[in-house]
Amino acid sequence: MTSIQPTRPASGRQARADATRQRILDETVACILEEGYPAASAKHIAERAGVTWGVIQYHFGDRSGILAAVTEAGLAEFVAAMESVSIPDGPLRARLEAIVEAGERAFTSRLSLASFEILMATRSSPDQTLDAQAEPFGREVRRLGARVAPRHDRTVSRVLLTGLRGMALLQLVAPVTVDSRRERAALVDVLLAYLELTATDQDDQGSARL
Repeated sequence: MTSIQPTRPASGRQARADATRQRILDETVACILEEGYPAASAKHIAERAGVTWGVIQYHFGDRSGILAAVTEAGLAEFVAAMESVSIPDGPLRARLEAIVEAGERAFTSRLSLASFEILMATRSSPDQTLDAQAEPFGREVRRLGARVAPRHDRTVSRVLLTGLRGMALLQLVAPVTVDSRRERAALVDVLLAYLELTATDQDDQGSARL
């Protein structure tokens, strides 16, 4: 499992506190992925982590605080993964394959999957902390989409985001790890066909004006 790294300096008593906080977060992720979001009550998370409710309160305040910490860490991991994507020069297909493969890996890491399930389960919740953390996932995909095709419209980013989220959802509901190579190839084909079609339309419009 991807660990959620503490940001406070580790020394003596603080190191133990950080290790406890880390264990709570890791058990929250594991609980959500193994037993589902409804099972991730504060009481059950405390039991899995081997701590008391008071310890949960000390580190996170309440259950919503734990969930927000997971999604915050998931976002940080996701952004780091997407920022590190190397998009090659050359044919458009190769650039699309690079972003789809990297995006699929980023969306389907254990931490991202747990974050995704939390955000889906709380989408109708009035919790503003969790709501505010949903948008940056889409923003990172749009940013990379613009790098692949700088003059593209937002349809490319929407299709890319929808496809990647679909792969993540497939991993969440499947009882075993899913080989998504065919889905990735299909998503690349759809994006490539759309970009080639819009490029042709733009060329035709340019010729008509001449």
